[in-house]
Amino acid sequence: MLAAAALYIPANILPVMTVTELGDVDATTITAGMLRFWRQGAYPIALVIFTASIMIPLLKIVALSWLCLAASGKLHPSPAMLGRIYWFTELLGRWSMIDIFVVGILVALVQLGNYMTITPGPGALAFAGVVVLTMFAAMSFDPRLLWDRLETLRLDSSSPSKKSDS
Repeated sequence: MLAAAALYIPANILPVMTVTELGDVDATTITAGMLRFWRQGAYPIALVIFTASIMIPLLKIVALSWLCLAASGKLHPSPAMLGRIYWFTELLGRWSMIDIFVVGILVALVQLGNYMTITPGPGALAFAGVVVLTMFAAMSFDPRLLWDRLETLRLDSSSPSKKSDS
């Protein structure tokens, strides 16, 4: 998770693609590319890019970090909250492949020939790292750690305090 969180910053700061449109060359970040599509009236593409490339990776990083902190005992949320966050993380995991859809849209735009060409930039590698690492982190997270931690907390709170023993 830490590596994915670290790569999220360059993925959003470095140029992800270079767009050449009618001779005008523009290296754009994810956000700038999304805004470009928005300004051109391609609202569905802009919304898909925002959702798939900005919102979902950030939400996955936050949710998985929260779950890891809870499993390690650094946070003590309620079992209902943990269940909702884990369910949410699983739901987001199903949308990880939407990035393939975004790539498909960009490839279709490249096929427009002389009108527009798109080449990947250095931020594309960082973004791919974020996607892959969050997918691996979600797949490798063992939810039993959460329930074991909750059971330990429940047993500790129900046992007599050590202060009365001394």
